[in-house]
Amino acid sequence: MRKKHLFDIKIGDTSIFEKTITEADIFAFAGISGDFNPLHVSETFANNTRFRGRIAHGMLSASLIDYTLTDIIGLGGIHISQYIKFQAPVMVGDTIRATSRIKEIIPEKNRVKIESTLTNQRDDIVITGIAEVKLP
Repeated sequence: MRKKHLFDIKIGDTSIFEKTITEADIFAFAGISGDFNPLHVSETFANNTRFRGRIAHGMLSASLIDYTLTDIIGLGGIHISQYIKFQAPVMVGDTIRATSRIKEIIPEKNRVKIESTLTNQRDDIVITGIAEVKLP
């Protein structure tokens, strides 16, 4: 990755990042965030919910967007805002693909708006979002 300038990017520039969510990821995120909701960490509890098993923290899954933003705008970019819509659960073992694309360039502010869609291994959409990012 390198530092980029406004003239280095264009609408439609895309980045993809893919990761399988593991049990270790969920417990590490629980420790970092302090969110030990039994829906994430207790198989016994989670089996008796509508999900029929443990699900990943929504923000853990959404954090996969970060790589794609940095990849698109380069090193030193600043994540200004993020809208996220959770559309389906992410289960332990799901492979999530984050695809982000520049939707709008705001030259007077040296910013871009980037759309993201996260899908699982069955191509179900699990998260959508729009970020605003300031270039360095």
